[in-house]
Amino acid sequence: MAPTTTPTISSIATLSTSDLMEEAAAASRQLAALSGRIVLLAAELERREAWRDEGATSIEAWLSERCAVSPATARAWAHVGNRLFDLPRLAGGLCDGAVSFDQVRAVVDAARPDNEAALVAHASECSVRQLAEVAKAAAPTRASTSSPAREHENRSVRFNDDCRTVTAQLPAETYAEVRGGLEMRAKQIPSDGETRWDQRLADVLVSLVRTPRSTDEPSAQSPYVVVAHVPLRTLTDEDSELAGELEQRGLIDAVVARRLACDATVVVALDDDVGHTMYEGRARRDPTPTQRRELWRRDRHCRFPGCTNAIFVNPHHLRWWKRDRGKTDLDNLALLCEHHHHLVHTRAWRLEGDASGELSFVGPSGRVMTSRPSPLWTRVSAPDRSVQKR
Repeated sequence: MAPTTTPTISSIATLSTSDLMEEAAAASRQLAALSGRIVLLAAELERREAWRDEGATSIEAWLSERCAVSPATARAWAHVGNRLFDLPRLAGGLCDGAVSFDQVRAVVDAARPDNEAALVAHASECSVRQLAEVAKAAAPTRASTSSPAREHENRSVRFNDDCRTVTAQLPAETYAEVRGGLEMRAKQIPSDGETRWDQRLADVLVSLVRTPRSTDEPSAQSPYVVVAHVPLRTLTDEDSELAGELEQRGLIDAVVARRLACDATVVVALDDDVGHTMYEGRARRDPTPTQRRELWRRDRHCRFPGCTNAIFVNPHHLRWWKRDRGKTDLDNLALLCEHHHHLVHTRAWRLEGDASGELSFVGPSGRVMTSRPSPLWTRVSAPDRSVQKR
């Protein structure tokens, strides 16, 4: 059953169960067709490198900003679209709605011109999980593509701040060493019958990080620093419920903030009622260490819309220090990566606004993109704009 009008909650509630199921299936086919179109559009934009016209560093960054999707979704669109350019039958099945995006994604890396027709046929009778198994069987064996040198080059540790997860990719022998070491230590922890095995492994991992550098100095402090920004009133008033924030990690409640204040391994940065002393005016060109720390807490990464570069970034004066006599004040400083810093300084792009409020990036085509501070920074300790700057 194809929808004839724009659905609303009330109109959907009047449908029979059979109609609901039919319409959901029809909508999923439409979604697949639209997915096929967007990934092929993305692939053509990538082929032309058209994303450079709007200041993006990659097709993934452009999709993330322009289409308002997550970096993971943007990467999936770009990857699938790039592969489908050489796989017309698989692309056709997706654009016709005969196969879903998840089905195509499961097999696209194993698909070749000589087997894509069979994979499309499998899609009509296999689940996504089953298709992944088919693709795995069709792919080259790991033994033929892997080597100790390649495994070493592919080692990595990645942090997901939103989910607070750590993912490691290790060479075989290192993986066995790490797993064996963690499990051995976890088995030495007495079990109370309630703490799960995976929780005990997590406790062991944390204990290794907290171990002092020298075992000869039991009182040595941990070399790893965690910064918590806490409103002053949270520590001085036990009834205060003002939130704090673990630097670049998220909000914490007042109870946790007061507990962290007693922990010598945690630096507590007290935030006063007027939002810090973040104004240096013309007294100096380079931001102070305190200003740099606050810039990181406010911006998190490059402020160019869609750019997630958080490593190679530097403070940029919106009103330039020399040319515009700009001030080294928090609202005149924004983090920019090397690429976007270069775009602004070559005057290909204009940057205007208040860095602690809303920034506007104006491109050569005249398109305006906006950027705002982290909502966590705004919620916890955005500066009081009534404060007089010197």
